Amino acid sequence: MRRILSFLAVGALLAGCGSDSGEHQVTLALDFQPNPAHAGIYGARHDESLDLRVRVPSSSTDSLKLLAAGRADVSVVDIHDLGLARQEGRDLVAIGALVQRPLAAVIARPGIRRPRELEGKRVGVTGLPSDDAVLRAVVEHDGGDPDRVERVTIGFSAVPSLIAGKVDAVVAFWNAEGVALRERGVRTREFRVDDYGAPRYPELVLVTKRETAESRGETLARLRSALAAGTRAALADREATVDDLVEASGADEPLVRAQLAAVAPALRPPIRLDRAALAGWARFDARFGILEHAPDVSRLIAR
Repeated sequence: MRRILSFLAVGALLAGCGSDSGEHQVTLALDFQPNPAHAGIYGARHDESLDLRVRVPSSSTDSLKLLAAGRADVSVVDIHDLGLARQEGRDLVAIGALVQRPLAAVIARPGIRRPRELEGKRVGVTGLPSDDAVLRAVVEHDGGDPDRVERVTIGFSAVPSLIAGKVDAVVAFWNAEGVALRERGVRTREFRVDDYGAPRYPELVLVTKRETAESRGETLARLRSALAAGTRAALADREATVDDLVEASGADEPLVRAQLAAVAPALRPPIRLDRAALAGWARFDARFGILEHAPDVSRLIAR
């Protein structure tokens, strides 16, 4: 009945919208396959004042490629990738934050009670520079020596590598791999990076070209409003959100439900960019070698 009423409401909105939604068309590229971190995006697709089209990339780096090629107006980007892109000279700006806290963690076997016990142990990393920064921050904050940790490049196979005992811990996302491990009955300990040395910064940000931000300000303002409202609606009606995400991704319903429950607090406050949090991120990335120097936050945010 809820969905029938929703469709009737959408029909009424369509009758009154005319061509307005066509004037405010936005193509948004995800950073990965649809998952609960994108709950607000799928909630915003019900906003008929905006023609929101979602592109799903084949890999996590494709959202920036789609933006560069003009095949997306806005992309969901890991904040470290935004910093690296700007370091390379690309004039990109953030227009909002999708997830308000770091999602990275060191996920270890339960026998490892604290991060410094990773000394002499094998830790799986993807090979991305942010993984090494997370590992160093977590171990160092607990008084350990990161150089005494054996790093093993495992790509994006954190879950099977930990289950098979190939490594003693992995650097992964607590909202994704961490939940997947628990759903499979694997006992772990999580050392989240913002509990061990990192500030509270937004993990996923909405990024566009500066020229787009300047020329399509009204449309992007509508997008931000729709995403904020979509996030609130998605969190208010989680069963409908799970249905939407399962349909979009093909993932198992229990996993999607568990991931949504885990990440929900990090989706609030929806879309807001906090300059102080961004400044903390900039210092962190420079300190741990992800970036050569701390970027100018005032140039990072669209006006």
